Amino acid sequence: MDLLRLITAGSVDDGKSTLIGRLLYDSKSIMIDQLEAIGKQSRNKENGEIDLALLTDGLRAEREQGITIDVAYKYFSTPKRKFILADAPGHIQYTRNMVTGASNADLAIILIDARKGVIEQTKRHSIIASLLGIKHVVVAINKMDLVNFSEDVFSNIVVEYSRVALELKLKDIKYIPISALLGDNIVEKSDQMNWYEGETLLHWLETIQVNRDVNLKDARLPVQYVIRPQTDDLHDYRGYAGKITSGIYKVGDKVSVLPAGLESTIKSIEVGGVGVKEAYAPQGAVIQLQDDIDISRGDLIVKSENLTEVTQEFEVLLTWMDAKPLKPGNKYLLQLNSKQVMSVVKEIEFKLDVNTLEKLQLPESVGLNDVVKAKIKTASPVAIDKYSVNKATGSAILIDETSHSTVGALLIQ
Repeated sequence: MDLLRLITAGSVDDGKSTLIGRLLYDSKSIMIDQLEAIGKQSRNKENGEIDLALLTDGLRAEREQGITIDVAYKYFSTPKRKFILADAPGHIQYTRNMVTGASNADLAIILIDARKGVIEQTKRHSIIASLLGIKHVVVAINKMDLVNFSEDVFSNIVVEYSRVALELKLKDIKYIPISALLGDNIVEKSDQMNWYEGETLLHWLETIQVNRDVNLKDARLPVQYVIRPQTDDLHDYRGYAGKITSGIYKVGDKVSVLPAGLESTIKSIEVGGVGVKEAYAPQGAVIQLQDDIDISRGDLIVKSENLTEVTQEFEVLLTWMDAKPLKPGNKYLLQLNSKQVMSVVKEIEFKLDVNTLEKLQLPESVGLNDVVKAKIKTASPVAIDKYSVNKATGSAILIDETSHSTVGALLIQ
């Protein structure tokens, strides 16, 4: 059974947590004790309704305020597919959390309040979905019950969002009118919206094809650990373990180890402790090479016929995630897969206005949640790809070397 990773995003009170609760409830993915617990805590006890948002609003502060302030993950499955679902916060000041939740998503559900239409946060989250290369987007137009299930309201929002999608070059978009509170078009088709002829949300999530999104062309294996047992029976064993982020490796392939550029040939491959002839993304594997060469954690094993770029200076799109402003010349640890190296933000070219998508040249300051184009220089060479070509080797984070907190998310251009 395959796995779909998805994220819900939208503005505050668009109904993200209620939608997730409805998906879990109607797909019978809630344990009886969970159901009893939220029944006792529901804010709607006077009318007998269960507050489904409590299934995802796990923090006490969230429950007291009725908002989501952290990324809440839920795991559930249907007979057709397994799901890992992230509920991202809606407030502007928590946009960095949305970046975190979306970084591994195959699909984004962007909620829009039918009464409000496309607003600033809708654009902001759509920009993040576009920048992170999320290929599939479901625009769930929620609270249709509050606009009398109007087809005109739905159609107008579709037209309005289509303009945003065109600007951001979002391609695979599905529009679904829903009521998360009442369950319309979530798991079962709505009797109130006979004019909508498409699939329900759950049916779409169960059937959308995402396997083809795995990059099997560019072979990349960041070395996580060098295995050297040095026992009597494995005296000369030297294996390079890591997760294959993209591509396919076969015994006999000629490979290069970057950034040093050393070359060798694959001697053997193990997956789960068993020798195999080939391994592919996203498997974890141990590779042995014919030659005894110097390889350490952070190096990248690639096929010699398909090399990455090795450089110390490159341009990135950067989402700033720290309360302290970013200034050119600041130094940070750059974490690229298992590689960690000192770096400096040399210059900031422009800041992206999330309302107009305008590029504001040479901004005076970069604050929390800002998206900018910047130039990074590293203390030693690193092997990189463009993010548009390969997400795994085209993304990185900046870490404050004093607090060790993540302060920036990078998409290599």
